[in-house]
Amino acid sequence: MRIVIAGGHGQIALRLERLLAARGDEAVGIIRNPQQSQDLTDAGAEPAVLDLESATVEQAAEVLRGADAAVFAAGAGPNSGTARKDTVDRDAAVLFADAAEAAGVRRFLVVSAMGADPDHAGDEVFDVYLRAKGAADAAVRARTALDWTILRPGMLTNDAGTGQVLLAASTGRGPIPRDDVAATLVELLDTPATAGLTLEAISGGKPITVAVKDIAGN
Repeated sequence: MRIVIAGGHGQIALRLERLLAARGDEAVGIIRNPQQSQDLTDAGAEPAVLDLESATVEQAAEVLRGADAAVFAAGAGPNSGTARKDTVDRDAAVLFADAAEAAGVRRFLVVSAMGADPDHAGDEVFDVYLRAKGAADAAVRARTALDWTILRPGMLTNDAGTGQVLLAASTGRGPIPRDDVAATLVELLDTPATAGLTLEAISGGKPITVAVKDIAGN
């Protein structure tokens, strides 16, 4: 498969790229900073330099053409202000979905956030972030031209992955290693029957392959 990943230099994205490359898939990571290209190449991915905050739908669609799936894993980052929560976490996600439609790429995964809600109250930066992610999720879910799956992981850690998760429409709060989020994304890409689902994921006692199969069967 050829998979295009927005936010290609992010911590989850780099892990995902390594997993995809290791099994022979073609991973393309969209990055804003060309100086990050070598990191993607080292991970086995093809870097594509494009700033999704200023790109047009057509420019993003050009990168997506010929892909089997798209993954939105971009984020403004914890040190960004409120404005970039809207321009990256919300607007770039919507633009990427528009571009996937324009390029005819149906399979579309979103790395969202637990608690994302377009109506979330509050004025702190994290409140704005949850509203932005919620608005992006709502915009993706409204599309019939995309076979979308939204993954909302719990508190992200850099602990070594266990390969076991709890995956459900609602899991409750809990941590999850970024390794396991990336591995879950691979399984979701391989499981088209998860299209149309918004899922939460935390560490748990079920192997990722089994957890994804079970949720697809529901």
